[in-house]
Amino acid sequence: MLNLSVKRVDRLIGVTVLGSLLMTWLVLTGFDAVLQFLRQLGNVGKNGYTLTTALIYVMVTVPRRLYQMFGNAALIGGLMGLGSLAATGELTALRAAGMSKLRIAVSAVGVVTVLIIGVVVLGETAAPWGDQQAQQIMARLKTRSLGATESGLWARDGARVINAKQAILVRHGGSQPEVELMDVRVFTLTPDGQVMRFDHAKVATHEGEQWVLRQVRSSIVGKDGISSSASDREAWDSRLNPSVIEQSVIHPEYLPMRDLRRNMAYLEANGESPGVYASAFWARAIYPFNVLVLVLCTMPFAFGALRSGGLGKRMFVGMLLAIAWYFLQQAIVSFGTVYGIPPLVANLLPAIVLSGAAWLYFRRHS
Repeated sequence: MLNLSVKRVDRLIGVTVLGSLLMTWLVLTGFDAVLQFLRQLGNVGKNGYTLTTALIYVMVTVPRRLYQMFGNAALIGGLMGLGSLAATGELTALRAAGMSKLRIAVSAVGVVTVLIIGVVVLGETAAPWGDQQAQQIMARLKTRSLGATESGLWARDGARVINAKQAILVRHGGSQPEVELMDVRVFTLTPDGQVMRFDHAKVATHEGEQWVLRQVRSSIVGKDGISSSASDREAWDSRLNPSVIEQSVIHPEYLPMRDLRRNMAYLEANGESPGVYASAFWARAIYPFNVLVLVLCTMPFAFGALRSGGLGKRMFVGMLLAIAWYFLQQAIVSFGTVYGIPPLVANLLPAIVLSGAAWLYFRRHS
């Protein structure tokens, strides 16, 4: 029976794996951040975008990059940690002392389990906040008339000032995701800055070449007072660029779970498929499980003989598995979206397959 009490050997394995993991995590995140900074240099000089702005953009996205890179860092770092123990003969000594492969793997995964708690908190707090700031920077780069604040999205459209409490991505049929504005307020101003008309719509969508307001209530200020009217659907002559607005919307995979759940509820209440939000929600919910399973399933590669390839081979196998895992999961989730497989099942399926493979290995090599 597997004994899970913490011993001195667990601390040895844990400290070794922790050092390798943190080093790998820092290198992967730093490399990704540097590449993004180099890409941002191409925007310097456009609409007041400066080198400092590019640096701020990259810095605020670092928490999200840390979150995204942790899985790969845990996999490669775990292999490197156990590989270093194998190189010094300590792994062989532990096996000779009667410590099973599963017990050694659990000691390594235990370190990842502790770290992943902090990573999940990071992914629900600092990472979404940073991405919101980055999207605002990109929106200002695209146009000076568009901005996002805590009170929603604000835009200037000629003599009109537009406020949308929220902008979300929706999917109509098999088309690409589109932007839908919720709780829209349109203030039409006179040349001296007075409000001459106010329109409030529940939803604004871009259909074809024009915007359409739904469930609209309009108030017009005239010499004889204020007159009001209401309609279920009304064409909206606006020059707002939907592709620019899309740039200001945080991608679903970057949103915290509470916001994903709110957007899912909104789309379901309006007869829309939660689509990308449901997939992102369940991917976020089972992220810790996926990481732990992936790390556990790569641990057997650390027990090979050094003459079969050593540390370099283990690192190559780890990176290969990380890439294969990413594409496999994306393919299964996309397949599930097309054929109506529940997002929870589509996200769990790769982890279940890997768990079965790990169980068979440790059962045969305990």
